[in-house]
Amino acid sequence: MSSTAPPKNEQEVISTYQQMQSEMQGLIQNLTKVEMERNEHRLVEETLEPLDPDRRAFRLVGGVMVERTVREVLPTVKEHRGNLDVLVKNLKEKLDSKQKEAAAWKAKYNIKTKEEAEAANRQ
Repeated sequence: MSSTAPPKNEQEVISTYQQMQSEMQGLIQNLTKVEMERNEHRLVEETLEPLDPDRRAFRLVGGVMVERTVREVLPTVKEHRGNLDVLVKNLKEKLDSKQKEAAAWKAKYNIKTKEEAEAANRQ
């Protein structure tokens, strides 16, 4: 969230930081979900590769189980996994960018979490 107008008060600074944290949590959840899906595609790919190309394979398409052959299904699974690889890379880049932005915001306004404030008070 790159706003052009500087925040007017402490509450706006904290609100913006919390929004950044929330966005990062959403990115992490999406990344985890996509990585799990990618791993499922990898497992299916590894399972299908040694099989006879003319063997029957079933694929779930829009909630309907469709009968195909391994020859027909395997390229689609590989393509989908490739797309998921790209998506994971993009999500990681977005997350990294958002983490840097949040860290810069935190440093600029000297924001401390409760744990950091308690640790500073103990010293």
